[in-house]
Amino acid sequence: MALFLSTFVNKVDKKGRVSVPASFRAALSKENFQGFIAFRSYKNHAVECCSYSRMERLSESVDDLDVFSDAQEDLTATIFADAQQLPFDGDGRIILPQNILEHAQIKDKVSFVGRGSTFQIWAPDVFEAVQEEARSRLKKEQTTLRLRQKSSSEGVSS
Repeated sequence: MALFLSTFVNKVDKKGRVSVPASFRAALSKENFQGFIAFRSYKNHAVECCSYSRMERLSESVDDLDVFSDAQEDLTATIFADAQQLPFDGDGRIILPQNILEHAQIKDKVSFVGRGSTFQIWAPDVFEAVQEEARSRLKKEQTTLRLRQKSSSEGVSS
């Protein structure tokens, strides 16, 4: 499984090209498709990004919904119909399509934001504000996280 960590800010050139962080490219290197899948977030002015295999898992999850249900229709229209394959060029860059740039309010810089098994692309100033709000909510609500137990196939560690 690909693991995306940290936040990186990179410049976008006049053609919409941006260099993808080396650690993100390395996490995606085990995939058959050399690039990633991107679609406009329906929750934020951001871009949701994942590996091709993660997108296949999302498709399988949507297949578990009732066919032609509103939820299934809405998710497929919002995620899959909007998704774009963004391949790496020889220099490890991708081209951000105009609709993605506009949706995420990206001008000359982007933040690549690691989210574990996925990542997002934001306008840096927009992400900073959202991250600060998230930190405040966590502090106020004193949110905690229970560490998932490893399955027997993963081995046991102390």
